[in-house]
Amino acid sequence: MASFVIEGGHQLRGEITPQGAKNEALQILCATLLTDGKVTVSNVPNILDVNNLIQLLRDMGVKVAKEDKDTYSFQADELNFAYLESDDFLARCSKLRGSVMLIGPMLSRFGKARISKPGGDKIGRRRLDTHFLGIQKLGAQFFYDDSRGVFQISADKLKGTYMLLDEASVTGTANIIMAAVLAEGKTTIYNAACEPYIQQLCRMLNSMGACISGIASNLLVIEGVKSLNGCTHRILPDMIEVGSFIGMAAMTGGEVTIKDVSYENLGIIPDSFRRLGIQMELKGDDIVIPHMDHYEIDSFLDGSIMTIADAPWPGLTPDLLSVILVVATQAKGSVLIHQKMFESRLFFVDKLIDMGAQIILCDPHRAVVIGHDHNFRLRGRNMTSPDIRAGIALLIAALSADGISRIHNIEQIDRGYQDIEQRLTALGARITRVSGV
Repeated sequence: MASFVIEGGHQLRGEITPQGAKNEALQILCATLLTDGKVTVSNVPNILDVNNLIQLLRDMGVKVAKEDKDTYSFQADELNFAYLESDDFLARCSKLRGSVMLIGPMLSRFGKARISKPGGDKIGRRRLDTHFLGIQKLGAQFFYDDSRGVFQISADKLKGTYMLLDEASVTGTANIIMAAVLAEGKTTIYNAACEPYIQQLCRMLNSMGACISGIASNLLVIEGVKSLNGCTHRILPDMIEVGSFIGMAAMTGGEVTIKDVSYENLGIIPDSFRRLGIQMELKGDDIVIPHMDHYEIDSFLDGSIMTIADAPWPGLTPDLLSVILVVATQAKGSVLIHQKMFESRLFFVDKLIDMGAQIILCDPHRAVVIGHDHNFRLRGRNMTSPDIRAGIALLIAALSADGISRIHNIEQIDRGYQDIEQRLTALGARITRVSGV
């Protein structure tokens, strides 16, 4: 198990470019199974979850070629169906949350899919009902072997229909879209997720010959087509990295320029940090975070305490609440963080409390943060990363802390952040990766 050793208290200064979006990449790579044509994808992030999915596609028989540093081509013209029946395939799916999005394209193109219950972050219950209810409405049958944790899904021919999703699940919407593009007739999906990742998936599928309308809304209409072609596609910058870098600059009192952020696809993220008092300037498509000695949390117009909560797009992504919480620990003022969508994502705050943060964990979904206004620096501590987003929040805390911190289980951070220690070291951070600590 690898660890980071961080010497805190160093301001970050310079320029940094966000990687390609992890969540988009996982959807896009699964969608390459929908055609026997060549699909070329650029700005692919070099992170553990994406690399594991690429290797899984190779083992499934997809022809994968690395065309450039961050560009790959995929051609699923000769799959290894024997491998798809193997225990090794199921075991690897169980360790990769994104593998659930193999179901839609496999079912759509080949009429069957077999997958184990996927793993991923330990952030509470992440049910798959939306995936299967939507796919069932298209005419699929599925069987779940509870003793082995294996789903088997089949369909003679998927047929378009109307459906109202029980929740605006991003991966559920992606799976249903990929199942519906080759279905017979029209599919209407209401309460669809409409995150930029979903918009990108729809645009890519349309460039392959699909017929999807309503993109960027929560009402998608899909006219089924008989087949799809190859295409080229570029992945957006990762909005979670952009938000993480904003938080790092503010917490360390640095001056950082975040390059090529695709600002129009960040939604409410910049304004959420502005609510914490963080200044930023947009120059072209770059965000500049100036040096700030202090930043003060807003209050509501009636003077009541600020509440920042996650919500389906265009609300604030839950993946950034951990970062916003840790940044608030050095703000002036107080804020209520309300994590509505996952019940275990706030449990990492005990580690921040050990570092000296003033946080009241009200329940599994809510925490009140009372900021130190930089009058008291957090103390370096030994910590363990429970998931990707808590891991980056702890790293931000350690960068601003007084003394040495050690973060264990950094494989969780590696799942979502590319070469993070080298990139932050270039900004002036002092981070060392050590093995077996």
